[in-house]
Amino acid sequence: MSEKAKRKGIEIGAGLLAYVIVWAIEFYANLGRQEAALLFLVPYVVLSATTYVEQIKKIRTMKFLDENLLMIVATCGAFVVGRYREAVGAMLLYQAGRLVEELSLSSTKKSIAKFIDIRPEYANLKEGAGERVVEPQELQPKQIIVLKPGEKIPVDTVVTMGTGTVDMKALTGESKPRAVKIGDRLYSGGINLNGVLEARVVKAYSESMASKVMKLVENANEKKSDSLRLADRFTRYYTPIVIAIAVLTFILPPMMFPGTRDEWIFRGLILLVAACPSGLLVSIPMAFLGGIGAASRQGVLIKGSRCIEALTQVDTFVFDKTGTLTEGVFHVQKVVPHKIQEEELLELAALAEAYSTHPIALSLRTAYGSEIDKSRVGEVTEYPGLGLCAEVDGKRVYIGNYRLMNRQGLFCRPVAGPGTAVHVAVEKEYAGYIMISDVIREDAGRLIRWLHRHQMASVMFTGDNEEAAEDVAGKLKIESVYADLMPEDKVEQLEEFRESEMEGEKLAFVGDGINDAPVLARADVGIAMGGLGADAALEAADIILMEDEPSKIINAVRISRATLRSVKQNMTFAIGMKAVLIILAFCGLITMQNAIIADVAVMLINILNSFWMMKYPE
Repeated sequence: MSEKAKRKGIEIGAGLLAYVIVWAIEFYANLGRQEAALLFLVPYVVLSATTYVEQIKKIRTMKFLDENLLMIVATCGAFVVGRYREAVGAMLLYQAGRLVEELSLSSTKKSIAKFIDIRPEYANLKEGAGERVVEPQELQPKQIIVLKPGEKIPVDTVVTMGTGTVDMKALTGESKPRAVKIGDRLYSGGINLNGVLEARVVKAYSESMASKVMKLVENANEKKSDSLRLADRFTRYYTPIVIAIAVLTFILPPMMFPGTRDEWIFRGLILLVAACPSGLLVSIPMAFLGGIGAASRQGVLIKGSRCIEALTQVDTFVFDKTGTLTEGVFHVQKVVPHKIQEEELLELAALAEAYSTHPIALSLRTAYGSEIDKSRVGEVTEYPGLGLCAEVDGKRVYIGNYRLMNRQGLFCRPVAGPGTAVHVAVEKEYAGYIMISDVIREDAGRLIRWLHRHQMASVMFTGDNEEAAEDVAGKLKIESVYADLMPEDKVEQLEEFRESEMEGEKLAFVGDGINDAPVLARADVGIAMGGLGADAALEAADIILMEDEPSKIINAVRISRATLRSVKQNMTFAIGMKAVLIILAFCGLITMQNAIIADVAVMLINILNSFWMMKYPE
């Protein structure tokens, strides 16, 4: 139970006790009207003090037109017309309803935290020949920690000794454990299943993956959706309208039916109580929290309710090719030298790419097969979207796409055939090209087929040549392809798409989260796939798929639609019930206590409807 709920519980307990005592005194003593008013004022003050304080604070920000104001006006009015018991009873039930609201929200947040609580409790810091148990927050980069079987990984590290298996399900939703060895990166929040590992700390706790992920989820509902803003605006206008209707109820009927003034005033006060929109206000954020929690259980981080609502409106998905639709693991298909030997061309390419972390560079080094002698490599200059230039054995070696070759004055055409051609030049002499290819992800086809079945368009962006792009698009049945795009071209093309959008339509961009940060930030919905460890993705994307599985987008869309459906159901039910209760109050068919009980019932039904989102199947 949260501290706020505990305080509210104590307040209600004290108020209830005072209410019972005062009622007993009134029953056994013959009290006048003034004495009864003073006695009932005691439990009323105990129950409503915090509500009055809240409203006084809200006056400064002009946000006092809410359900609290309706209750204050209604109960004060009840005191004025001598309905002391009803005034205190209504406030008691109202505060009980607020306690239920707080407990429900607290329970939902705890459920989310329980499903994704990946924060470690301790770390084994290596000191000399021994170890010392420390708080994860005490760890600093370059320190060595020991990971024993069954322990959570406390911070982001790199394995320096040992082999084992790591379970990343809590962090990424990945079902199969991952084998790790020396040199592999470990992310905080995973669990070491077997083998004793030693690892070097690469990030402090506050910058580690577990900490970042938990902050994203805990702050997820800060980004308000249109539905939440609509609820805020609704209350802002709804409250003065209800007060105006109550005032008219006080004035007009007594003019038509003389001698019924007190009765109509009390009906107007009951109308204020019946109109309290607390059931509506609590159910909407709860539905969004439930959706965010359900998605996080499946390795999908949604940054806020705004992102959920936007995802339901997406009609076009734009995909980056390399690392998103394909695995980003390249393989050398053939080596085509020009005036040099194949082995020499491959060696030059591998040496030039010795310091690069790009997947293409890794494939060239793997194909070379021998150990890279980095002493032969001098200054390296990168050309984003083109390639690089490296000094190898004192000679300037250019390696990249055909545009880089043309920039160096070497006429070079795009190579025909599927795959990516990596061109190589030594000084000002063209040395040939190496054809590499990528592998399409297993579940990419399933995602594209699902999008087409649901009348959503698919588009592919890539920096590869047109034939390689068309080959992948043809296999996946993607409708539109844009090839030979530089990073800035992707942003420009995305802006053109956005300008052509119809009202109410949204565009989502799905990228690998490392090189696509500008496009992710510009899209209506940016989805970073496999964003684990990519700081740019965590900052730029609205939705992060923590594992390299494009098909998780299907679950993200389904959960978002179910969440919004729950929100609309809650809004319709709550507003409909408010209208019925207001009519019953005007007709004098319900009491003030009954109006509160009905409001609490509406709130509980909406809470249960929202709670089902947390039970979304694995």
